[in-house]
Amino acid sequence: MRKILVIEDNKDIANLVALHLRDFGCEVEIVLDGDEGLARVISEKFDLLVLDLMLPGVDGLEICRALRAKSDYTPILMLTAKTGELDRVLGLEMGADDYLTKPFSVRELVARVKPFYVAPILRIRSRNRKARLILRREILRSSAKKDR
Repeated sequence: MRKILVIEDNKDIANLVALHLRDFGCEVEIVLDGDEGLARVISEKFDLLVLDLMLPGVDGLEICRALRAKSDYTPILMLTAKTGELDRVLGLEMGADDYLTKPFSVRELVARVKPFYVAPILRIRSRNRKARLILRREILRSSAKKDR
């Protein structure tokens, strides 16, 4: 079972995300502030991190930076109210694998998590973003061919 950490200060949104990811077959843990989220990310191993940017304490970008400094690779899906192009580009350049803005569709959230769930090879140690994106695209293509 995949282990996902949701770092989101809005308890209702965190619970909604967790509910639908659990329905998808994931083990989900929720953290409501940046300080605890950073401590958990540094000390534990997760298969995916769903991360808000605007958090009490340490912000989401700092958590993203800290996670990318580790040798283990953990995919990051940023889930945030910051909708500007500059915010999205910054999040992706800081190391996020995907970026979803609030308000969001639960179906879209699950669709964005699914590639991480079915493609465990994405947990590569390489920090080369281009290599990760190429690998992800190839995995998705091969998965699509199998579905036909």
